[in-house]
Order: sequence, then C-alpha cells, then structure tokens
Amino acid sequence: MTHCDYVIYTVISVPNERKSWLLGPISPAADGALYQQIVDRLKREVSEGRLKPGAALPSFRQLAEDLLVSVITVKRAYEELEREGIIFRRQGLGTFVAEQGRDRSREAKLAAAKGLLRGAFREAAEAGVKPAEFFELAREILKEKP
Repeated sequence: MTHCDYVIYTVISVPNERKSWLLGPISPAADGALYQQIVDRLKREVSEGRLKPGAALPSFRQLAEDLLVSVITVKRAYEELEREGIIFRRQGLGTFVAEQGRDRSREAKLAAAKGLLRGAFREAAEAGVKPAEFFELAREILKEKP
C-alpha cells in the first residue's frame, strides 16, 4: 500500500487599507498596559485627522491578529474609546470613528497635557525653580524639534 501526503497552502493577500492599520508595535515592555497603548495610538490617529469621522475600524479579532494581542485586549481598548465618545459600535456593522471623535480625542489629550504640566510645574517648584525659569525652560523645549 502506498502512502501519499499532500500539503495545501493558502495565500492571503492583505489589501492596502489593512496595512494602514499597523499602529506600530504594541509591547509589554513599553510604558502602559497593552490596551492603553492601543487607546493612545487610536486617539492620536483620530486627533491628528488620519482617521476621519465615520471611518470603519478593524474588528476585535482582526486588530488583535494584526497587533499580536488578545481579543480581550482590543475589546477593552475599544470599550474605553467608546465610553469617551471617540468611537461607536453598530451591531452587525462594525466599529466606526464618531463624528465628534476628533474633538473628544483632542479634549482628552489636552486634559492629559494639563495633568503632565501640573506635575512638571510641581516638580520644578520642589526643585526651587521659579515660575519665570520654568517658562523659559518651556520656551527652550518648544524650540526643540520633536
């Protein structure tokens, strides 16, 4: 009796619109929880206008596969973005950028920036830096290229 093995390969072409979903590497070694890294990157994409209102987002499964994270991680990120009004979900249709998503994302980023500035000002004050010196430091930093 002869034995014959067959190997079947499936090749899937990734369309260009899917390639744009690579938000960069999500890493346990980076600052913040994995879901928070996804939230932060999607907020940035929305606030900078790269994701327009009404734009469809990948499914939980698809984004999890693209970023090599669990579906639960993506679900948690999407839930937070939905609570903040940046995205919305429609049963059976998918997840989309909300009409006011850019404004909400910008508001969230401004609130975070204020918090960081408060912390920086507190640190500077504890180090004996006077307000005029602090503002001069801020001017110097603003002149630097990002």
